[in-house]
Amino acid sequence: MQTDDGDSMLQGLKVLDLTTVVFGPYCTQILADLGADVIKVEAPGGDALRYSAKPAKTNGMAPSFLALNRGKKSLLLDLKDDEAKAQLRKLVAEADMLIHNIRAEAMERLGFGYEAAKSLNPEIIYVHCVGFGSDGPYGGLHAYDDVIQAASGAATLLPRVDGNAKPRYLPSLIADKVAGLHAAYASMAAMIHKLRTGKGQFLEVPMFEAFSNFMLKEHLGGLTFDPPVGPACYSRQIDPDRQPFPTSDGYISIVPYQIDHFLKVVALLGDEEFAREARFQSVKGIVEGSADIYRRIGELTAQKTTDEVLSIMRAAQMPAMPVRDMQDMTADPHLDAVGFFQRSEHPTEGTVLNLREPTRFSEWSPASPRPAPNLGDISDGFDS
Repeated sequence: MQTDDGDSMLQGLKVLDLTTVVFGPYCTQILADLGADVIKVEAPGGDALRYSAKPAKTNGMAPSFLALNRGKKSLLLDLKDDEAKAQLRKLVAEADMLIHNIRAEAMERLGFGYEAAKSLNPEIIYVHCVGFGSDGPYGGLHAYDDVIQAASGAATLLPRVDGNAKPRYLPSLIADKVAGLHAAYASMAAMIHKLRTGKGQFLEVPMFEAFSNFMLKEHLGGLTFDPPVGPACYSRQIDPDRQPFPTSDGYISIVPYQIDHFLKVVALLGDEEFAREARFQSVKGIVEGSADIYRRIGELTAQKTTDEVLSIMRAAQMPAMPVRDMQDMTADPHLDAVGFFQRSEHPTEGTVLNLREPTRFSEWSPASPRPAPNLGDISDGFDS
């Protein structure tokens, strides 16, 4: 279903994308998914993400690059060349947004800092994706996902859960992706402001601040109050006993979120006598005995198959899901039913899986996105 005028959500929005790797490209991929015309400006050799992950079928078209750059066009420009600079100046004059993650000093030297871009296009929305806010002592430092996980405290979360004191990264480019989401909503907010006022503006989106904001929503914990009333972290999230439960053929997640659900789960699994023990007949007793309750749940689930436990929990409307291996995600029946994985034909890579835009709109359904571009697949500019 399309809008009444047949256009996509961001039809007509022209975005110059000078970003690389994950943070910025995730932002511009979202804009492209929603219908923006995105030109990815690449230096000779292209975005490093093109070559960063295996397996890949074609050099320069790594899986993560395909996922984060679909819907875009690639324009190859060597900005050390005067003709290339002239072409970029023309595109800046036509664009609604310019989004980049190049050091501010380098952009100034190239002649494409904010003031220079504003002189070419007074209404431009100029988005700078940075590692750390420019007005702090870390301003200008290089930042990658691992660095931000370390600086934000995220690398100390797993030790709190499993007792292994060694800091570890969460195995996901989570800081990059969270920052990309922040950049996407900030860019669209600036566009709404421009539609109201006619004014463009400069936006700085710092990964460290964006990810720290994201993580501290729950993990600021007792430090929320001044003076603090307890330690950092949301105790429920770092509870070492709150983990998937073993079954006879795998693992299952059961979430007895409400306090009375803890003993209900034990009873449902067949040990009503344990659930009736006197020590658990108050909220205080359940909280203090939660480790024993979790242990007993695990003992009971281990005696049943995953499907048996799941059937019991579903019948009681208790939140539960089997633990699925990442390798098996493409076979998930729910994702299949909602059309989450969409196959498309790439001009050089053959059939590829796309992850559809997850949000549903009642007045618009996205068309199949343009495939991720080969390096320099266009030589001109925006769609007319």
